Amino acid sequence: MKERPPFPARLDFSVGQPKANRPVAGAARTASDQSTRLPGRLAPQGVGLDSSAVRLNMVRQLAGQGITDSLVLSALGVVERHRFVDSALVNQAYEDTSLPIGLGQTISKPGVVARMAELLRHGASGRLGRVLEIGTGCGYQAAVLSLLAHEVYSIERLRGLHDKARDNLRHLRLANLHLLFGDGMAGYAKGAPYAAIIAAAGGEAVPQAWVDQLAVGGRLVAPVSAGTASTGQQALVVIDKTPQGLRQTVLEAVHFVPLKSGIA
Repeated sequence: MKERPPFPARLDFSVGQPKANRPVAGAARTASDQSTRLPGRLAPQGVGLDSSAVRLNMVRQLAGQGITDSLVLSALGVVERHRFVDSALVNQAYEDTSLPIGLGQTISKPGVVARMAELLRHGASGRLGRVLEIGTGCGYQAAVLSLLAHEVYSIERLRGLHDKARDNLRHLRLANLHLLFGDGMAGYAKGAPYAAIIAAAGGEAVPQAWVDQLAVGGRLVAPVSAGTASTGQQALVVIDKTPQGLRQTVLEAVHFVPLKSGIA
């Protein structure tokens, strides 16, 4: 497994404490929950798909679907999803749909990315510590995670996608994001322990290596097969590693590409 050098810092992606906030139209809000308030610095700029208004519209829809974490909403509003999909599909980039990215893989729906990121943070007031992502894909979720954590290691087993993600992310110059080429089922022990682990592929069970590399007090979010291999059914699973042991919670049905070992 070879670690790629980190990108030098260039862009300011701080999303922790926006100077100004604006409520999301049509979204429910309580006095103690500012989750539907969006950073004022995301005021519409640019034109076409480069306009932040397009991303803000997607974020409003996510808030309307129940996403309540202001940092997650802000991160989704910053990262330009259309730069991570093929040119023939850019007009669908901000729809809540998964899209093919080549080699039989897909970029997850924005709603799924937001949901899993919110579960990963589970009410944290600031950024997470070190995060491990299994399955870099085209790099979109890795970019989102880099805004939610102090450090992100993202591993991809398919060389073609690893290289594509590097190309997609190069212009962002994210100093806290490290892209790795290797077998994600083995995790990345050199970076452990991790405050959080997230997987973009589902297997019959969560690999023991991931559990071992998760810090006590950390959380793992991954799709896991919920039926037989022939049915292809999966459910979202959250594993909390507590001082007393592991606590597992099975959530809603999801559909991800299958988790595989080795590199290709």
